[in-house]
Amino acid sequence: MPLELGVWRVDSGVKQLDAGGLDLESRFEDILHGNISMLSPNWMVIGRQVQTSHGKRLDLLCMDRDGNLVVIELKRDMTERDTIAQALDYGSWVMSLKGDEIVRIFDNYQRTYRSDQKPISINEAFCSRFSVKEMPEELNESHELVIVGSAFDPATERIVEYLAAVYGVRINGVFFRLFKDEGREYLSRVWLREPTQASAILEDPKAVSEWNGEYYTSFGHDAADRNWEDAIKYGFLSAGGGTWYTQTLRMLQPGDRIWVNVPGGVGYVGVGMVEAPSVKIDEFQVNAENGQKALLKELPLRGPDILKPSEDPERGEYAVKVTWLKTVPLAQAIKEKGFFGNQNTVARPVSPTWNYTVQRLKERFSIP
Repeated sequence: MPLELGVWRVDSGVKQLDAGGLDLESRFEDILHGNISMLSPNWMVIGRQVQTSHGKRLDLLCMDRDGNLVVIELKRDMTERDTIAQALDYGSWVMSLKGDEIVRIFDNYQRTYRSDQKPISINEAFCSRFSVKEMPEELNESHELVIVGSAFDPATERIVEYLAAVYGVRINGVFFRLFKDEGREYLSRVWLREPTQASAILEDPKAVSEWNGEYYTSFGHDAADRNWEDAIKYGFLSAGGGTWYTQTLRMLQPGDRIWVNVPGGVGYVGVGMVEAPSVKIDEFQVNAENGQKALLKELPLRGPDILKPSEDPERGEYAVKVTWLKTVPLAQAIKEKGFFGNQNTVARPVSPTWNYTVQRLKERFSIP
C-alpha cells in the first residue's frame, strides 16, 4: 500500500499540520548533503553530482563504515519506475569502481564542495568519521541503492520488495514529508523496508540463501569507552549512541550464537552464546568472583566511560549477557579476504559470504 504520513499538533487542541512535497529538490539535496545521518549514522558522503562513465550524474555517493558504497538518488520529477531504473543503472556503474577511482571521486568532491576546508585523504576522513584507526583493506565489496522521494506509488513498493527479496538487490526507498507550522518547517522520514534488512543482503543475485542461524555482531571497541577486554571478562556485547545501533540488540535471545567482529579493519575476536536479552548498561549484572550477582557499574573497568549517562535516553548504552565459547585479544583478531562485514550491531545475513565466513571462523576458533 502507498505510504502516507500525517502529523498533528496536540499541545493546544488538535491541529493537523500542513503537508507538502519537497518543493525544491536541490534544497533537499543540500539538506541531505550536510546531514547524511538523517539517513544513516553509518554513512559518510564521498561524492555529489558524480559524473558516471555513461554521461549521467549521480546525486549523492556515500561510503559506509565497512568501506561499501551507497548510491542515493532523489526522485525529482521522474516517475517512480524511471527513478528505480536510473538507480539500478548507477548500481551497475558503482559495482565496478576500484579503490583509486573512489579516491579520485572523493578528491573531486573535496575540491568542488569542501573548498573552504583543508583537503585530507579519504583515509583520514573515514577514520575521523567513524572513530577507527584505519579503513578496511578492501573497498566496495558491496553496494546499496537508496531512492529518496516525497511520495511512492504501490508499484514502486512492489518493485523494491521484489528486487530485494527475489534477486537480493540491496535497494531501499525512503519517504520524506515536509510539514509547516507557524513559520517553522519539519521533515518526517519513513523507510520502505527496514534498513537493517536491506543492509544484510548483498547485491549479487547469486548471494541470497537461507539464513544459517548464526548471528553476525559488531563490537565498536574504544579503549576508554566500550572496551573488548571488559566484554571478555564480564561476558557482554554492547552498543550505544542511538537506536540505530541498539535496536538490533533486541534480536538476540537466550541460546543464540553470535560471532563478534570489531569494525575498522580489526577482525573477528569472539564467539559466544547469548544468556539474556539486552538491558540498559547500568542495570547489567555479571557473575562476580564470589559467585554472587553484581552490577557491572560496581566493578572495575578498563573502559569506565561506557557507564557515563547520556542526556538523551535513546543514545544510552545497552548490553546483552554472553557466555564466551572462544575469544582472542584485538591483536590476534581473525580477518581474511572475503569475510562478511556489516555496519549493524546485529544482523541475520542471508548470503554465501556469511556462510563461508562462519565456516572459516569455526575452523579458526576450533568451534564444532
